[in-house]
Amino acid sequence: MRGPHLFLRVGVKRGVYGFTLFLAVLALLLSVVTFSRFYSQSSHLSIKAFASYLSADPRQVEGGINETVDEIIEKIVKEMAHLRETTTDHSELMRERLRYIDFLTDILGLMGSVKEPLQHIGSSAHLRPSGTAAVAHPLSRSNQPYDELVEFFLVEEVRKYMRIKPNRLGKQNFMGANGTFASIGHACFSMKEEMEEYMDYDVGDFCEDDWKQAQRLMVHGCDPLPRRRCFARAPKLYTKPLPINESTWRYPDDRNVRWSHYRCKSFACLARNSTGKGFFKCADCFNLTHHEMPRWTKVVYIDPSSNSTPDFLVREVLEIKPGEIRIGLDFSVGTGSFAARMREFNVTIVTATINLGAPFSEMIALRGLIPLYLTINQRLPFFDNTLDIIHTTRFLDGWMDFILLDFVLYDWDRVLRPGGLLWIDSFFCQRKDLDDYLEAFKLLRYKKHRNKQFTPSLFDRPFVAKPRCLVIIYNSHIKAYHPFYLWP
Repeated sequence: MRGPHLFLRVGVKRGVYGFTLFLAVLALLLSVVTFSRFYSQSSHLSIKAFASYLSADPRQVEGGINETVDEIIEKIVKEMAHLRETTTDHSELMRERLRYIDFLTDILGLMGSVKEPLQHIGSSAHLRPSGTAAVAHPLSRSNQPYDELVEFFLVEEVRKYMRIKPNRLGKQNFMGANGTFASIGHACFSMKEEMEEYMDYDVGDFCEDDWKQAQRLMVHGCDPLPRRRCFARAPKLYTKPLPINESTWRYPDDRNVRWSHYRCKSFACLARNSTGKGFFKCADCFNLTHHEMPRWTKVVYIDPSSNSTPDFLVREVLEIKPGEIRIGLDFSVGTGSFAARMREFNVTIVTATINLGAPFSEMIALRGLIPLYLTINQRLPFFDNTLDIIHTTRFLDGWMDFILLDFVLYDWDRVLRPGGLLWIDSFFCQRKDLDDYLEAFKLLRYKKHRNKQFTPSLFDRPFVAKPRCLVIIYNSHIKAYHPFYLWP
């Protein structure tokens, strides 16, 4: 006759198997819902059904989901504690009990991972308008879901960056917003593969040496780029920079630059008077001794075929507004020599540039100056009426579209204070386009202080492609508050 312990063993095993099967089905359903919510592209059937359920009353549904998940977790924890306290002498039942505890541990971890995105959905519910399924921007006048933009990218780091970050306290922050709204350039959506490749990294690890890809994205309209959670690579043998009184007109140490994406591998190569250096704009501006040193201090024409130095000197320009020029911007292609010269007159200049074939930004910084890594696509990161002077050379040329030129000039006008100076230095264009460009500058209605144009005979030589150079210094009287200053 079979003993009672045998029936007990069979009953316990059936109960364990049944409960295990129930939890497995529950885990499968939760997994399907979770993955369809965060990794679907076009087919959103399950998440749409879940979102329609949320649209009834987001706060009430959020509380119900959290209570259900907490109740399941509490029951699993109690069951695990009960099993640990149970003692038995049967080895087979002991193995089943240990396997059952491991299974419950896995289910507990899964429930914890499911609860976090559910909390994210609930915490974002107050940002969405009543009656809409997806999160909408709080300042949007339509009900267009904001999540559709987030779901466009497959790389999770892009999604995490773009999602609305609600304030943890549930109140407006000191900036007057209920959350933080990250931004990326609209062209990032057109360069989806390149964007996802740029954002595909291990959090907390070193980033790839992909600054050139990042710059290519910025130049083509993916600007601003999203932030990343990886460490930027640095030169392997970085040395201390030169002291401020020595760094301005001395070449930096080659070890302080990553040369992997440049044709030249040293500053000596960049300073040579040769071709094939990887860039053509400002080809001689790394030659500090012969080319950069005389600029804006004395008129010296090293090469008769080009205007190597401007027609106006720094001292002459500052005399237009004695003691008024203190801070400004140099939006040019160069190595910061204009900022270096202006610093000699106690004027602080920020130099905006990008690394087009050479380490322009690193060179400016190693000279003890301030580089601003900025493309022409971006609005200037300065507040209205704050700068005393804006200088540009070798940048506003005949390649620029007239509409783009308008946007650039009006943005510069925005940041120039009333009475500030706009110094347009070495502007090149075809002779037939000169009048059109001059008309664009006249639309600003600035007072013209000085103007020099080269005679056409200078550019009639065969080796010059019919450009014409214009050097103008404008005074932004339009920004004064008196109507009679609008027209000089």
